[in-house]
This record gives sequence, structure tokens and C-alpha cells, in this order.
Amino acid sequence: MEVTDFDYDLPQELIAQTPVEPRDSSRLLVMDKKTGELEHRHFFNLPEYLKPGDLLVFNDTRVIPARLHGFKTTGAHVEVFLLNRKNATDWEVLVKPGKKLQKGARIKFSDELSCEILDTTDFGGRIARFQYDGIFEEILDRLGETPLPPYIHEKLEDKERYQTVYNRERGSAAAPTAGLHFTRELLQKIRDMGVEEVFVTLHVGLGTFRPVNESRIEDHKMHREFYTVSQEAADAINKAKREGRRIIAVGTTSVRTLESAGASGEMKAGGNWTSIFIYPGYQFRFVDALVTNFHLPQSTLIMLVSALSTRENILHAYKVAVQEKYRFFSFGDAMFIH
Repeated sequence: MEVTDFDYDLPQELIAQTPVEPRDSSRLLVMDKKTGELEHRHFFNLPEYLKPGDLLVFNDTRVIPARLHGFKTTGAHVEVFLLNRKNATDWEVLVKPGKKLQKGARIKFSDELSCEILDTTDFGGRIARFQYDGIFEEILDRLGETPLPPYIHEKLEDKERYQTVYNRERGSAAAPTAGLHFTRELLQKIRDMGVEEVFVTLHVGLGTFRPVNESRIEDHKMHREFYTVSQEAADAINKAKREGRRIIAVGTTSVRTLESAGASGEMKAGGNWTSIFIYPGYQFRFVDALVTNFHLPQSTLIMLVSALSTRENILHAYKVAVQEKYRFFSFGDAMFIH
């Protein structure tokens, strides 16, 4: 398939710059994955499409203040973006300006934090070793900035608004944005209906959003991301599958976790790296329905949601969303594909 098969026209003014309040007042485009039939609702209407016995799977990752500003020994300003932690001192990072930060370069962020570039990575990043005086996470909270996607230009007044209300595990470079629509009250209402919930963790890296540079999507290579599934979650997911109950992923990161940890046909507990790339033709093992946001044209994410239905259904839904002036991307509106 060609990457251009997943293109659509999106006016810039529909890219959401600020979140709505309350979270669940965002609009919800509901789509029947088989017929493509659409309904226009609001996110607080989601419980009407759920039933007792459904299993909702959430990604409980927390976005870290991953963007650091520092200076080289020459005095030149540089930016370091944390991606994946490799051990107590070493991280995979992105750097700006990249050409100026080669192996051996040293960067100082403050009197208590600095790093040295150890190596380059396959995707144009770097491996950096940090030296710090104190507790790294506390230093990062003081010095780092919460990274917002490049298409958001407005300043975010409340940093917690770019976190889900159920976040627990620090480590993401970006938010699992489908979960941003849930309020604590809505979650409680869903529980009271008899809908089960479990939490998995996938630390979102920038590879999820990396453009597909190959003309044929089959030639694209995904960046790796780390996920964890607890034994409790694995047991609950396997039980739901055996009993024929719907497994509903909240966000594409939950999809990637479920389909990676369940690649054998049985959900396996533990942690691992995944570079799974899901596009039309993929046979889902665990995901029956999906809560998701709208995604960039020609992105791996629009390819993933197309695999759950059809490319034609998804592109038609996006065309309708544009006509109806839905808000797109991180702080935008949502879809429920069932």
C-alpha cells in the first residue's frame, strides 16, 4: 500500500490548540467498524455504547518533563529531548542542533546536571550519559519542560491537563491522548455499569509520530517503545477473551501493547520492547473496539485505526469530521470505533 493512500485534507484551524473543560465535553464521533455508519455525540455519552462485561484497557503512563535546555562548553545553546531510559545514567535522546552534538560532546544544564554524548543511534538520536547531584527525577521536575506536540502553539496553563487522570508510571515523551477525555466521574460511572478496567503501560516515544518516509508503507520501520503488562492485567484480558467479552483499547498505545504482549494468542505478563506496525490486513488478536483521537494524515496511527475497520471507512469518517468542524489531534475530539 502507498503512504498517499492515507492522506486527507485538514484545515489548520481545526488543529486543537487548547483542551476543553470538562475533559469529557469533547465531541465523540462513533463509528460502526463494519458498516462505517457514523453518529455525532459527546464523550460523556460513551457509556451508552458500553455494556456490563466489557473490558476497557488503559495505558497508565505519565509524561515526564523530557525537554532540557543546556549549553555546550563553547557556550552554544542546545536542546536535549529524553526518549528512553537505558539504565541509571544513560538515556536515548534527541538533540538540537544534531550536527554539532557528536560523540564526546558535553552539555551542562545546571550546577547539578550535565551529560556527555556517548554514541549515535539508528534513528538519528544519541546515547547520553548524565551526571547529577541528587535524585534525577527531582532534578528533571525542576529543570525539564513537559513536551507538547509541535502543532500546539498555545501555552498550556495547567501541565496536568496533558496527563490522563489515571496516570501512574513515569516515562513517556508524549501523552496517550485518547485517555485525556476521561474524568474521574466518568470512569466511576463506567465502573458502576459493570464494565471492567485494567491498566497496562507503554511509554510513548516519538517513533509513534515519526513520519512514514517510505512510499510503500510495508517498507517503514517503527521505532521501539517499552511496555509492561502485569500478571493481574494479563489474567483479566485472557479471561475476557475466553469468555467472548469485548476488549476495548483506550488509545493506539494500548492497542500496540495488547497486540505485542498477546502476539502468541495468549496475553503474556512482563515487560518488553515493541516495534509492531499495524496497518490494513493485520488480524487483531485481542482488540475488538477502540477509543482514539484523530490522527495526522499519512501517519502510522491512521494506518492502525484503518486496520480495525477499513481505509475507506476511516477516511470517510475523517472527511465528515472535517466538514462538521471536529477538533483534531492531542487536545481535539475523539472517535469510538466499535
